[in-house]
Amino acid sequence: QVKLVESGEGLVQAGGSLTLSCTASGLTFTIDNIVWFSPAPGKERELAPVISRRNSTDYEDCVKGRFTISRDNTKNMVYLQMNSLKPEDTSIYACAARSGGGSWYNADFYDYWGQGTQVTVSS
Repeated sequence: QVKLVESGEGLVQAGGSLTLSCTASGLTFTIDNIVWFSPAPGKERELAPVISRRNSTDYEDCVKGRFTISRDNTKNMVYLQMNSLKPEDTSIYACAARSGGGSWYNADFYDYWGQGTQVTVSS
């Protein structure tokens, strides 16, 4: 059975840092297909990738220079490192895996999801 489990939720002050991790098990495909999602700004029910999986340093504009993703193939883990956090970063973050083809940025193509983890940034 494929499982994705996130860890690292927390409450931090603005300017602080937090690292989320996603541990995958039971996968028959590369963890390169795992990306982090969060609700799109102003669209809580529309999920969007936090960072492109094409490149670990390919940021969304709103998190450019602050967020980065890394992968450890040996441990089957994917990390989301968040620095210089802002109150607007407050959200639920979830990792998801895609077993088939399709657009990497479209949540509809992802088959497996973690439970989600809450990040709250206070001012």
